[in-house]
Amino acid sequence: MSLSVDIEKRLGSFHLQVQLEAGDEVTALLGASGCGKSMTLKCIAGIVRPDRGRIVLNDRVLFDSEQGVDLPPQKRRMGYLFQQYALFPNMTVEKNILCAIREGTAAEKRRTLAEALERFRLEGLERQYPRQLSGGQQQRVALARILCSRPEIILLDEPFSALDSYLKYQLELELSDQLSAFQGPILWVSHDRGEVFRNCRRVCVLDRGASQGTVTLEELFHRPATEAAAQLSGCKNYADAVPQGDAVLLPQWGLTLSCGRAVPADTRRVGIRAHHVRPAEGGENAFPVRVLRVVEDVFSTIVLLRPEGAAEGVPPLRMELDKETWQAISGREKLTVSVQAEDILLLRPSGERPKEDV
Repeated sequence: MSLSVDIEKRLGSFHLQVQLEAGDEVTALLGASGCGKSMTLKCIAGIVRPDRGRIVLNDRVLFDSEQGVDLPPQKRRMGYLFQQYALFPNMTVEKNILCAIREGTAAEKRRTLAEALERFRLEGLERQYPRQLSGGQQQRVALARILCSRPEIILLDEPFSALDSYLKYQLELELSDQLSAFQGPILWVSHDRGEVFRNCRRVCVLDRGASQGTVTLEELFHRPATEAAAQLSGCKNYADAVPQGDAVLLPQWGLTLSCGRAVPADTRRVGIRAHHVRPAEGGENAFPVRVLRVVEDVFSTIVLLRPEGAAEGVPPLRMELDKETWQAISGREKLTVSVQAEDILLLRPSGERPKEDV
């Protein structure tokens, strides 16, 4: 089971350019609001026609602009879970599900319906209408309807955006369980890195309409290649960088930091996670800072710092510590901090491939 996508679509000044490959696993489309995630799903599903490109699912060509192929949505064999679930408001739960069961005799369809009602814990709700259901119940009906249509791929568009936050975690576990037996690609659109980390195996980052390649979770969270990917993985500190062998010059901070490995020539920025900035006595990559502000978060203390050699107006360096560690530090106006060489993220401009691949 596989999906191959290479498409472009212009909408006014917005230019969607997506290339991705997805196998028999859960792949995330991760990006900020407005980056083109939902539009990508609509193009794959056949709801929106790309201007150019090709979409292939399990060796079936769904769209090819050069060959004039553009299968309608009902022939693409896709299960699409919309943000608001798109249940038919004038149909009961059982009728919403039955409309997706197209194969078999009347008796076989009723048997498939009964199995779906049991699997998704919808017994007793058969005659209810969508407006009478909770958000979680609506989601289960929508997913039951999708799976009863026997899709080759499932598209999930921000599956928890319509739910209250206190419901989200439990329903996330339920959705993961319900999808675990599905054999085929699953594309999961999200802007929540925690949701992606818990549920997906690979990630395609979208930045302002352009895909940044598909990577593993390990690569996204430990070795992001671009600033867009690093931001989506939760990194908070960035600075312009000039490669210098196995070190980087950071002119804005007035620092040169050792990276412990050869710095690629196309490195233009570095990223440093807030929890990788640590108080230090000295040693490699240690430098003096002035404390600008202390912010108490729920379970940690966030300290905004300015390296002594930093230029005026440069955004502060963010350090995040557990509360006990911060309280144990004396003389908290000026500190020495350090960053381990292996924790420095070397970032190339978004949308560029590494030079050795060009």
